Amino acid sequence: MTTTVIDVSELTRKFGDFTAVDRISFQVLKGEIFGFLGANGAGKTTAIRMLIGLLRPTSGKASVSGFDVYTQTEAIKKSIGYMSQKFSLYQDLTVEENIRFYAGIYGLSDENIVEKSADVLERLALHPVRKSLIKELPLGWKQKLAFSIAMIHDPKIVFLDEPTGGVDPITRRQFWDMIYASADNGVTIFVTTHYMDEAEYCNRVSIMVDGRIAAMDSPRELKTAFQVKKMDDVFVKLARPTGAQTA
Repeated sequence: MTTTVIDVSELTRKFGDFTAVDRISFQVLKGEIFGFLGANGAGKTTAIRMLIGLLRPTSGKASVSGFDVYTQTEAIKKSIGYMSQKFSLYQDLTVEENIRFYAGIYGLSDENIVEKSADVLERLALHPVRKSLIKELPLGWKQKLAFSIAMIHDPKIVFLDEPTGGVDPITRRQFWDMIYASADNGVTIFVTTHYMDEAEYCNRVSIMVDGRIAAMDSPRELKTAFQVKKMDDVFVKLARPTGAQTA
């Protein structure tokens, strides 16, 4: 039996007269890699901020791990992992200091912090640079470290907001290997991206256009439905419907 861990119904967010997220509805299952795709400005980040308890919805309903996005935001924050576009690392702290700081924020005991810190450093082969400042590290290393820190308290759901922006293709592929390993252990991955090729790595994807979910299914089913070979072409058909005029 599959378990729904994210349940969204008619979720909406307005900023004055502008509707950033327009009545979106979907469910995400336990252990699923769910891609939340769309161009920059499509509403992805606004939606994810509502789901993780950082932004109050204008209307609609949503729950994450069974917690309500209106009334139980603190419980949501404690039950999830989150990696933002900027990786959320403190540039003027060392690798080791960042790990220990976030482990403490997530409420780990002193004993667990020591254990988890050692595990992250060994798994990412970062022990030789543990005393280096984050700003001195290559972008790919920062990315992998930020993901590991988001997982340090063993959350059941991890939200990744455009985590691979600006990263080279090889490092992106390595990062997705880390995502696969987490999903294989039953962790639900909710990932936003504007890279359409990354949709191929997801179990299901939704594609946002102008604040709405324009399509949602597995990559294979979407390509079949739109009679194309690549997810890029699915997006083009959604973003530029037949007959649309270009400038």
